[in-house]
Amino acid sequence: MKRSELEHILRASKGVTGETEFIVIGSQAILGLFPDAPRILQKSLEADFYPRFRPELADEIEGSLGRYSQFDQTFGYHADGVSPTTATLPKGCEEGLIQLANENTGGAIGWCLEPHDLAFSKLVARREKDLAFVASLLRFKMVRVSRLRRLIEEEDDAVQRESLIRTLAICGRW
Repeated sequence: MKRSELEHILRASKGVTGETEFIVIGSQAILGLFPDAPRILQKSLEADFYPRFRPELADEIEGSLGRYSQFDQTFGYHADGVSPTTATLPKGCEEGLIQLANENTGGAIGWCLEPHDLAFSKLVARREKDLAFVASLLRFKMVRVSRLRRLIEEEDDAVQRESLIRTLAICGRW
């Protein structure tokens, strides 16, 4: 997905929900800070997000702009209306959100995860595509191992911490 496509989805989501602010938690959140991210990081045809102040409206987004919708069939990309609990995020991630708002968003604001917070959520998810995504972030120097380690060290659960450290090491060798 290109940044212009994410901007289009945000604009359309404002029209569908009447909301103006959205939290972008999926891989396309990388487009907030890196509008011209490497192609390998733009492979996804979906944007995962929810209305910031009324997350229950995510179903409206899914129904109108989701997979197999008229929007998806017309444009070839879609929105996944998700919940605030869809991704496991590091503590304090709200403070680092990256604002995506310009003339192309039509008054909508996408609050995109900061790349390290996004990488953390991908490490937790641990699906192959997520690990490949983190490996690419590392390869293109869009995140730093030292900062990811700090986020992991703040994790309360010792078992989860150890698992995340091992998973990060796998991504570093990918």
